Amino acid sequence: MLPLTAAEARVLGVLIEKSKTTPDAYPLTVNSLAAGCNQKTSRDPVMNLSEAEVQATLEDLRGRTLIMESYGASGRVLRYAHNFGKVYGLPAAAVDLLAVLILRGPQTASELRANCERLHHFADASAVEGYLDELASREAGALTLKLPRQPGAREQRWAHLVCGEPVVMPVVAPLVTSDLEERVARLEQIVAELRALVAPASSRLP
Repeated sequence: MLPLTAAEARVLGVLIEKSKTTPDAYPLTVNSLAAGCNQKTSRDPVMNLSEAEVQATLEDLRGRTLIMESYGASGRVLRYAHNFGKVYGLPAAAVDLLAVLILRGPQTASELRANCERLHHFADASAVEGYLDELASREAGALTLKLPRQPGAREQRWAHLVCGEPVVMPVVAPLVTSDLEERVARLEQIVAELRALVAPASSRLP
């Protein structure tokens, strides 16, 4: 399956999330979906999609059978639900994990377990790792990737692959100050200290 765009992934992530956290309001209208996409909390990165952009994204997702349309109980306003799990052939727990990765960016298994609590309860971090490993080794194509360990980190983070390979910023080693630079800095400090000592005496000269 072709990779999703960032907007498509965000829309699907919100639909998956809201189906669990606000079931009474689900399926979602374009207005409520746009609000969910542009939340300032629990989103990384923060986006600013217009309703027109959300609507266009929904049209693209509909063409890929990743969403379903209905008029809900009111029968007046068109609403949208996701079809992610069925299209990708995934269990609900795996869908929920991917949604949290899509909405919040790379996370460790422990972070995912905590952030996923409202969507799905995992007994421990190892249960999360089990699903992530399965997603990473799918015959139909990997959907998760274990990232290299960051300096000083105890756990490795995981990223989703629904938009293709993630852009991982390289870890930049701290600049090492050369011996010459250190000596120059020390001399400048000494000069500044001497000037401070001489200044009071020079001010008393006629």
